[in-house]
Parts: sequence; C-alpha cells; structure tokens
Amino acid sequence: MGAFERIYEVVCAIPKGKVATYGQVAALAGNPRWARVVGYALHNNPKPGVIPCHRVVNRNGETAAAFAFGGEDVQRRLLESEGVGFLADGRVDMTNFQW
Repeated sequence: MGAFERIYEVVCAIPKGKVATYGQVAALAGNPRWARVVGYALHNNPKPGVIPCHRVVNRNGETAAAFAFGGEDVQRRLLESEGVGFLADGRVDMTNFQW
C-alpha cells in the first residue's frame, strides 16, 4: 500500500464530529514527517464525499484555505454540520474535538 492510500485509510477512520491534524494523520499513516504529504494527498482526493478530508485541520485547529473545499468557510460549515465546535477566534476547539 502506498503513502496516499495509507493516508486515505487514516482519514476515513476519523469519526464524524472529530478532527485530526495533518501531523496526527501522518504519524498514524506511518511517518510523522509526512504532514506535507498528507496535504498533497488530501488535495488529490480521488473520492470527494467519501474520503472526509474536511476533518483534517492544521495543528492550531485552523481550517484550510478557501480553494480546498470549493469556497470560503465550506470546511467550517461541513465540520459544524457534524457537531464540531469552534472557538471565538475561528479555530476548531481542539480540546474537545480532536480525535
């Protein structure tokens, strides 16, 4: 199994209502230094809507730039629809919602 496939497997395991960081996904996929590779894999998601890329945020709980999900705040809306909470500054409440 290749790196991207391992990353997609981990991302698919993130439960609804939880988020993981790029670094966390990298470590679970087998290499803690793959955080950027995780980003590349998610940008090339072969199954949008099946592989829940919206559940991956940066280590500070910040969502991706607007282009990644088709518009500004789309990732946030997807996460909120799953019950993920955000702090007043717009970051995911990692204390309560990190996987």
